[in-house]
Amino acid sequence: MKDVKKILPFTKGYAGLYLLGILAVIISQLFNTLGPLIIGTAVDSVIGDKAASSAIAGSVIQFLGGREVLRDSLWIIGAIIVLNTVLRGIFLYLKGYLSVKSAEDISMKIRNSLYDHIQKLPYSYHVKADTGDLIQRCTSDVETIKRFLSVQLIEVAGSLFMLLFILQIMLRLNISMALVSVALLPFTFAFALIFFRRVQKDFKESDESEARLTTTLQENLTGIRVVKAFAREAYELGKFDIRNSEYRVLVNKLIMNLAMYWSVSDFISMLQVGLTIVVGTWMVVQGNLTLGVLISFISYVNMMVWPVRQLGRTLTDMGKATVSIKRIDEIFSTPVEVLVENGEEPEVHGNIEFRDVSFSYEKDRMVLDHISFSVEKGQTLAIIGSTGSGKSSLVHLLPRLYDYDDGSIKIDGRELKSIDRQWVRKNVGLVLQEPFLYAKTIKENIRLTDPTKEDNTVFTAAKTASIHNDIQSFDKKYDTLVGERGVSLSGGQKQRMSIARTIISETPIVIFDDSLSAVDTETDVQIRRALSARRNKSTTIIISHRISTVSEADIILVMDKGKIVQKGTHEELINTEGLYKRVYEIQSSIDEDLEAV
Repeated sequence: MKDVKKILPFTKGYAGLYLLGILAVIISQLFNTLGPLIIGTAVDSVIGDKAASSAIAGSVIQFLGGREVLRDSLWIIGAIIVLNTVLRGIFLYLKGYLSVKSAEDISMKIRNSLYDHIQKLPYSYHVKADTGDLIQRCTSDVETIKRFLSVQLIEVAGSLFMLLFILQIMLRLNISMALVSVALLPFTFAFALIFFRRVQKDFKESDESEARLTTTLQENLTGIRVVKAFAREAYELGKFDIRNSEYRVLVNKLIMNLAMYWSVSDFISMLQVGLTIVVGTWMVVQGNLTLGVLISFISYVNMMVWPVRQLGRTLTDMGKATVSIKRIDEIFSTPVEVLVENGEEPEVHGNIEFRDVSFSYEKDRMVLDHISFSVEKGQTLAIIGSTGSGKSSLVHLLPRLYDYDDGSIKIDGRELKSIDRQWVRKNVGLVLQEPFLYAKTIKENIRLTDPTKEDNTVFTAAKTASIHNDIQSFDKKYDTLVGERGVSLSGGQKQRMSIARTIISETPIVIFDDSLSAVDTETDVQIRRALSARRNKSTTIIISHRISTVSEADIILVMDKGKIVQKGTHEELINTEGLYKRVYEIQSSIDEDLEAV
């Protein structure tokens, strides 16, 4: 129940509707328990000559005209039974409608809250998160909780009240027979609890296995072009088969446990019914029990056995729901990124200063080691270095995707950590190394950051990114759908669209995280010329492995193993012994060889 309480905040606004559903199921169970009592009273006190079992039953018989009238008009008893059944059906319908509607509303609220929370989780979380597992938690796990709320939990309330109603009636009818009728129910209840504890672990394992299966499927479908390009269909099928087989084994284990529970609980339940019939028949023969009361007891035992037997199923679904609640709570328990921290939203011009900045993803593994440099508004800073030297980590500190451990980063003289994250990101445009496009039109993708941008602004951004002519060659031009993840475009086209999407925001600071690597040299030159024309509008930071790309920058940083090993202009660095000069000579030699071919 401790885990179930975690979903209570999501019931706010829908609790009243859900409680009405519980009230409806209680009333329906009240009518359900009246049925056997009506039949038993009719057999003993209308058809037979026994006195009514209660004052209320006797009053009802007299109200309907007395025993003689009812004996001559048994259709009245039939009509009462039909009316009782109809009323029970009406309240069962209300129970179903109210419980399903409120559960659907609650699950929608959980999904919305979950999605909102995932959106606000820090960048570092999403770098490590398993996409397939997140999808599983947002869909299958929420569906499990909804099913528990709409069916099992409300049935628990109905069954509990039904058992109380029946026990009270049975004790009034005959205490000895009542004790016989519930003699084996504690064993069924105990067996259900033992089964629940045993099977809960199996549910967790099967749920996690399904998440792994979903992840494998999601990764395969996302990377299907890579699979086909390298003819890895057989390998991927084998990998999927392993996950699928693992899931099948765990589900089979679960099914076997369920089969054992149902068979044993069925045996105990039928044994209880048989015991009631045998003892009740003997008591009727001895004259200690009437036939009508025996009929009522047999009906009540069958009615009691079902919810107790169903307890195992209820606890099973509660186990599923508990696992799902825990998995969802793991996400909600992860602290979100605080976007609005203290309300500081200064005007950003583009002056940047790093002073003795250090950063690490994990303890004892320094990624950036005492980095210091400054860039003035409108200047272009280029960063070059070997893979793993910390280039991307450095620029990811500026939009506060990560926070630095030591030192100081200032924008226009203000400490970066004192500025709201959301405000920083609105003023720092970042073109990532791996572009991502949505399954929308080209125009919608470019003005994603601000859908209100006019078409002319979109065209200008596309021209700056040297993608306008390519778009014009498409049949539907800017209204062309790019497909999922931009599948219909080449790598260079996707990269340039990503650049246009960032440029259109006109942020004071623009960062290109090795985002010109997918374009050819000529296009690279065109983009840099277009950016140079905007140099007074934005401070530009470019990460690249090409000397030709960084050569025109105002400042060039050369990084190696998390440190700045060289700093200067292109002319200064090629005349100084070091990493930059060696890279320049290698690339120049390659270019000369290609020209000679």
